Amino acid sequence: MIGKLFRKPEAVKPDGRVAVAALLVRVARTDGEYAAAEIAVIRDILMRRYGDPGLLAQGEALEQSAGDTVHLTKAIKDEIAHEDRMVYLQDLWRVVLADEARDFEEDGFMRLASNLLGMADRDSAGARQAVQSEAG
Repeated sequence: MIGKLFRKPEAVKPDGRVAVAALLVRVARTDGEYAAAEIAVIRDILMRRYGDPGLLAQGEALEQSAGDTVHLTKAIKDEIAHEDRMVYLQDLWRVVLADEARDFEEDGFMRLASNLLGMADRDSAGARQAVQSEAG
Protein backbone atom coordinates (compact mmCIF):
# COMPACT_ATOMS: atom_id res chain seq x y z
CA MET A 1 0.00 0.00 0.00
CA ILE A 2 2.71 2.51 0.97
CA GLY A 3 4.67 1.65 -2.18
CA LYS A 4 1.68 2.65 -4.28
CA LEU A 5 1.45 6.02 -2.54
CA PHE A 6 5.03 7.00 -3.28
CA ARG A 7 5.58 5.38 -6.63
CA LYS A 8 6.35 7.85 -9.37
CA PRO A 9 3.54 7.86 -11.96
CA GLU A 10 4.54 6.39 -15.29
CA ALA A 11 4.63 8.91 -18.09
CA VAL A 12 2.12 8.21 -20.80
CA LYS A 13 3.74 8.04 -24.21
CA PRO A 14 2.06 10.60 -26.46
CA ASP A 15 0.67 9.67 -29.85
CA GLY A 16 3.33 10.32 -32.49
CA ARG A 17 1.09 12.66 -34.50
CA VAL A 18 0.30 14.74 -31.42
CA ALA A 19 4.00 14.79 -30.52
CA VAL A 20 4.77 16.16 -34.01
CA ALA A 21 2.16 18.88 -33.48
CA ALA A 22 3.56 19.68 -30.03
CA LEU A 23 7.11 19.95 -31.36
CA LEU A 24 5.93 22.33 -34.10
CA VAL A 25 4.18 24.44 -31.45
CA ARG A 26 7.24 24.35 -29.20
CA VAL A 27 9.54 25.67 -31.92
CA ALA A 28 7.01 28.43 -32.67
CA ARG A 29 6.93 29.46 -29.00
CA THR A 30 10.72 29.30 -28.57
CA ASP A 31 11.21 33.00 -29.29
CA GLY A 32 8.50 33.98 -26.81
CA GLU A 33 5.97 34.83 -29.50
CA TYR A 34 3.36 32.48 -30.95
CA ALA A 35 2.63 34.45 -34.10
CA ALA A 36 -0.41 34.05 -36.33
CA ALA A 37 1.86 33.27 -39.29
CA GLU A 38 3.44 30.41 -37.34
CA ILE A 39 0.05 29.03 -36.29
CA ALA A 40 -1.14 29.13 -39.91
CA VAL A 41 1.95 27.22 -41.07
CA ILE A 42 1.52 24.62 -38.31
CA ARG A 43 -2.16 24.19 -39.21
CA ASP A 44 -1.24 23.75 -42.90
CA ILE A 45 1.48 21.20 -42.08
CA LEU A 46 -0.83 19.15 -39.86
CA MET A 47 -3.67 19.21 -42.39
CA ARG A 48 -1.36 18.26 -45.26
CA ARG A 49 0.32 15.52 -43.30
CA TYR A 50 -2.56 14.08 -41.27
CA GLY A 51 -5.81 15.74 -42.39
CA ASP A 52 -6.86 16.23 -38.77
CA PRO A 53 -7.84 19.78 -37.76
CA GLY A 54 -7.94 18.79 -34.07
CA LEU A 55 -4.22 18.04 -33.92
CA LEU A 56 -3.25 21.68 -33.43
CA ALA A 57 -5.23 22.02 -30.19
CA GLN A 58 -3.96 18.64 -28.98
CA GLY A 59 -0.41 19.65 -29.84
CA GLU A 60 -0.75 22.96 -27.99
CA ALA A 61 -2.01 21.13 -24.89
CA LEU A 62 0.76 18.52 -25.04
CA GLU A 63 3.44 21.16 -25.58
CA GLN A 64 2.38 22.91 -22.38
CA SER A 65 2.24 19.72 -20.33
CA ALA A 66 5.32 17.94 -21.75
CA GLY A 67 8.21 18.92 -19.55
CA ASP A 68 11.14 18.47 -21.85
CA THR A 69 11.68 18.18 -25.56
CA VAL A 70 13.20 14.70 -25.15
CA HIS A 71 9.74 13.36 -24.26
CA LEU A 72 8.33 14.69 -27.53
CA THR A 73 11.19 13.64 -29.79
CA LYS A 74 11.23 10.12 -28.32
CA ALA A 75 7.59 9.65 -29.31
CA ILE A 76 8.40 10.91 -32.80
CA LYS A 77 11.47 8.69 -33.15
CA ASP A 78 9.44 5.66 -32.08
CA GLU A 79 6.97 6.23 -34.91
CA ILE A 80 8.96 7.81 -37.74
CA ALA A 81 11.74 6.00 -39.55
CA HIS A 82 15.10 7.73 -39.55
CA GLU A 83 15.08 8.20 -43.31
CA ASP A 84 11.72 10.02 -43.09
CA ARG A 85 12.77 12.54 -40.43
CA MET A 86 14.30 15.03 -42.87
CA VAL A 87 10.78 16.02 -43.91
CA TYR A 88 9.97 16.79 -40.27
CA LEU A 89 13.06 18.95 -39.95
CA GLN A 90 11.85 20.86 -43.00
CA ASP A 91 8.46 21.33 -41.33
CA LEU A 92 10.15 22.66 -38.18
CA TRP A 93 12.12 25.12 -40.32
CA ARG A 94 8.90 26.19 -42.10
CA VAL A 95 7.57 27.23 -38.70
CA VAL A 96 10.79 29.00 -37.69
CA LEU A 97 10.87 30.95 -40.94
CA ALA A 98 7.10 31.66 -41.05
CA ASP A 99 7.34 34.99 -39.22
CA GLU A 100 10.36 36.06 -41.31
CA ALA A 101 12.41 36.57 -38.14
CA ARG A 102 14.98 34.04 -37.00
CA ASP A 103 16.76 34.41 -33.67
CA PHE A 104 19.35 32.60 -31.59
CA GLU A 105 16.73 30.82 -29.43
CA GLU A 106 15.16 29.26 -32.52
CA ASP A 107 18.56 28.32 -33.93
CA GLY A 108 19.49 26.71 -30.61
CA PHE A 109 16.20 24.84 -30.44
CA MET A 110 16.68 23.54 -33.99
CA ARG A 111 20.16 22.24 -33.10
CA LEU A 112 18.69 20.48 -30.06
CA ALA A 113 15.66 19.09 -31.90
CA SER A 114 17.67 17.78 -34.84
CA ASN A 115 20.12 16.05 -32.51
CA LEU A 116 17.30 14.56 -30.41
CA LEU A 117 15.70 13.28 -33.62
CA GLY A 118 18.99 11.55 -34.45
CA MET A 119 19.86 13.96 -37.24
CA ALA A 120 23.12 15.84 -37.76
CA ASP A 121 23.53 19.62 -37.82
CA ARG A 122 24.24 19.37 -41.56
CA ASP A 123 20.86 17.64 -42.02
CA SER A 124 19.17 20.56 -40.28
CA ALA A 125 21.09 23.04 -42.42
CA GLY A 126 20.06 21.14 -45.54
CA ALA A 127 16.43 21.14 -44.40
CA ARG A 128 16.57 24.91 -43.78
CA GLN A 129 18.14 25.55 -47.19
CA ALA A 130 15.47 23.43 -48.90
CA VAL A 131 12.69 25.41 -47.20
CA GLN A 132 14.35 28.74 -48.02
CA SER A 133 14.71 27.75 -51.67
CA GLU A 134 10.98 26.84 -51.78
CA ALA A 135 10.14 30.34 -50.61
CA GLY A 136 12.23 31.64 -53.42
